[in-house]
Amino acid sequence: GSVRRELADVAKDAALVHGILMRIQETPNSSELVTYAPFTLFPTPVPRSLFLQALAVQTHYNTLVDRVCQDVDFLQDALASTIAVDDFTARLFRIHQQVLKEGRSQSVTLGLNRSDYMLDQGEDGTPSLKQIEINTFAASFGGLSSRTPDVHRHVLKAAGRLEESQRVLDNNPAAGLARAIATAWELYGSDRAVVMFLVEETQRNIFDQRYIEYELWKRNIHTIRRRFDDVYKTGSLDQDKRLFVDGKEVAVVYFRNGYMPQNYTSEQTWEARLMMERSLAAKCPDISTHLAGTKKVQQVLARPGVLERFFPGQPEVVEQVRATFAGLYTLDMGAEGDKTVEMALASPDRFVLKPQREGGGNNIYGSEICQVLEGVKHSSERTAYILMDKIRPAPVQNYLLRRDAPLRISNCLSELGVFGVYVRKGESMVMNECVGHLLRTKSSEHEDGGVAAGVAVLDNPLLV
Repeated sequence: GSVRRELADVAKDAALVHGILMRIQETPNSSELVTYAPFTLFPTPVPRSLFLQALAVQTHYNTLVDRVCQDVDFLQDALASTIAVDDFTARLFRIHQQVLKEGRSQSVTLGLNRSDYMLDQGEDGTPSLKQIEINTFAASFGGLSSRTPDVHRHVLKAAGRLEESQRVLDNNPAAGLARAIATAWELYGSDRAVVMFLVEETQRNIFDQRYIEYELWKRNIHTIRRRFDDVYKTGSLDQDKRLFVDGKEVAVVYFRNGYMPQNYTSEQTWEARLMMERSLAAKCPDISTHLAGTKKVQQVLARPGVLERFFPGQPEVVEQVRATFAGLYTLDMGAEGDKTVEMALASPDRFVLKPQREGGGNNIYGSEICQVLEGVKHSSERTAYILMDKIRPAPVQNYLLRRDAPLRISNCLSELGVFGVYVRKGESMVMNECVGHLLRTKSSEHEDGGVAAGVAVLDNPLLV
């Protein structure tokens, strides 16, 4: 016990030294109140073949998102039932339509995605890689996950496990994400223009963003941090639709806020979003890419024959992408949706009910699925959700290090994220890369929720 506690203290100090940091309080002036972000004491074993499979498919996911967001008819058809019942998605879609009506101003498209997976344990004990979702908006922890490998190497050395310490992989998503932003900034073509991080009022996870900012400053690219309110008050478009905020021309808007309904606190917030979308600046994501990342689009992409629309004449790519899909089912009105409802009510523990929301902690499990579906099964309100097979990973034992939490061993489940970036200028893809990974681990007693939600912790894969 004392050896483990000593090792945990070594780990916490290493986290602080290597900058795996979070604010303790959510107040605007609390930079000095800082602790380590939660993380595992040891890296988690991950099968090498499945890890490499996730990396290999990422550039295809980048291409898929990019093609979906350019396919106006597909987005319209895929989201039609959702727009009818979900006010937030409908509001976003109206911005999308207005931008299309005016004609897209931006010629540069920037995508920073993270595709998240779990390893599903088959009945024969063989694990397979299954996608939970793809995040096209504010995909976080590229900064902090660039710092975790050094912490786990140090802990393993301190524990006398030198050989394992040498197997912890290098990982620097922050550099790759910044490289894509820098490429979009260069293509915009103005040395005076800035990259604007569109952020929340208060930000516990600020250091994750700062690492990307610092990578940009290394390239002499000026960054500013502004809120929706700032853009509404000091933002404007000139006659060429160039965006100015506080008198500074903005080349790239990097949204780290705006993916949840509660981020839009007033009509002014929506007006600020529309102003940015109408502008010449590259947006990450732009409105069509935001819509391409919705749960409903994910479910429609899993239908037979749909991937072939986006990868014509590329059956091997279709196969690679489809192999990572878990079962996804529509709740649209009609016979197919009715069948989904019956299936979920008969065996709720086999499924996850997902609303069209991002940010973690929104999914519905177990008996709660029955409560929700019984209430909406005869109503079009059910189309605000999709149903997905529950992925069942094999638990692994580890210690989860959190501030003020006792040190105890837990049965843990892990989620692998893979970061992808792409930049398109007009019709030509300038950049399409996989730039790193993220492993998050949580106690198996929690069904849902990420690091920012206070449930999962940062981790590293140890390939086996």
